[in-house]
Amino acid sequence: MKPVTFTSTLPAEVWQALDVYAAKFKIPRNRIMEQALLAYFDRLKQAEYTRSFKKAAGDPEMISMAEEGLEDYLKILDEE
Repeated sequence: MKPVTFTSTLPAEVWQALDVYAAKFKIPRNRIMEQALLAYFDRLKQAEYTRSFKKAAGDPEMISMAEEGLEDYLKILDEE
């Protein structure tokens, strides 16, 4: 995908920490920001999954479907 240039502002202490770590590890600041955003997006995705599973756990229809699927799975194991 083609890179996009953007302009934004950050608190001074965040920018300073970014500078420190970029220098310490000899990594460009934009690479650190990219990796930090990707890690944050992964955490958001995990939170979405967790929320959806918690919601499904309280849904009687979902519980019924899961139990039916488990019964089918146990039947398949018994046949083997």
